[in-house]
Amino acid sequence: MKLQIAAIGKLTDGPEQALAGQYFERAGQLGRQIGITSFTVTEHAESQAKTSELRKADESARLLSSCPSIAFLIAVDERGKEMSSTEFARHLGRLIDNGTREVSFLIGGPDGHAAAVHARAGLILPFGKLTWPHRLARVMLAEQIYRAVTILVNHPYHRD
Repeated sequence: MKLQIAAIGKLTDGPEQALAGQYFERAGQLGRQIGITSFTVTEHAESQAKTSELRKADESARLLSSCPSIAFLIAVDERGKEMSSTEFARHLGRLIDNGTREVSFLIGGPDGHAAAVHARAGLILPFGKLTWPHRLARVMLAEQIYRAVTILVNHPYHRD
């Protein structure tokens, strides 16, 4: 299975990019055991539209257009169903077991996602009720993907 993160905002060289890269590298190494073949990141600039609704529509259209049509979409959004790391790992494991070939994680801009993303998403995944900077959200997602992989391969990284 191929994993993609499509995000609004670009990470510049710095600690967030380095840390996210480390988690992707680790997940890629362990993920081969369970059929994860690649990780890619697609970045889009923030919209310059004048209103929140127009910015969400523009950014959501760009995010959706960068995802393969066959991809299972997971939208990172505060309005989703909270789940534990173990529950998230089980969900990812079911996608692998069901033969899902591609999964795209969508991180919207500061205004969030438009309804079109919510309509297409098979899962809406929040990082709790706190508001996080987008640079950290990317790192947190990378870490949770790595954590899910470690859970699925019975690696001791995650402890209940």
